[in-house]
Amino acid sequence: MSKELISYLRLLHGAYNTVVISLFVYQGILGLRIRKSEKKPFHIIRRHRKIGPVIAILGPAGFIAGMTVAFLEWGRLLKYPYHFITGLTLVSLIITTFIISRKIKGPDPYWRNRHYALGILIICLYSVQAFLGLGILL
Repeated sequence: MSKELISYLRLLHGAYNTVVISLFVYQGILGLRIRKSEKKPFHIIRRHRKIGPVIAILGPAGFIAGMTVAFLEWGRLLKYPYHFITGLTLVSLIITTFIISRKIKGPDPYWRNRHYALGILIICLYSVQAFLGLGILL
């Protein structure tokens, strides 16, 4: 595979994950609006529930794409181990958060608080991941 094509794939991977990060931040804003509202904002809840499963697929897809680009370029996955491990951690947290979201029932805060904490952790780790990724690209 040509170096030029791999360079484009690296940029595409970064652009794709920038969109995914933006969607996670948007999802977090929706979740905060639901959490802070006194009345149940059903239109926001519906949107939050609709977007959640989609970005729960988009995040791991970006990780798989990154692994593919790394393997095509260097023939191995751990050329940048911190970026890889952070990505793998993100995928694990995204899957865990999705599973926990299915357990949220009624006003009980137990699963809701865990979902909230993991969501914040995901957004923070995505920031670290973006920083590590920029270090690879630049």
